[in-house]
Amino acid sequence: MLLGGKILTDTYKDATPLEIIIKESLEGYAEGLQLMSVGSRYRFYIPPELAWGKKGSGGRIGPYALLIFDVALLEILD
Repeated sequence: MLLGGKILTDTYKDATPLEIIIKESLEGYAEGLQLMSVGSRYRFYIPPELAWGKKGSGGRIGPYALLIFDVALLEILD
């Protein structure tokens, strides 16, 4: 979600876990995931310089947007 509360996507509501390839994710998201252990749940506040920065992303995420993610690490796949 964005700092103002706008939800961009909700995998909890959709009941569909999201599989992430760490090296292909946002820098701030990748850093946070690597600190987690299986079964933990964190809230990441990712500053623009570790997310989309000054360019934003496709009109849904403006420039210099702080992103907020609620993340539950269910498992680590190889």
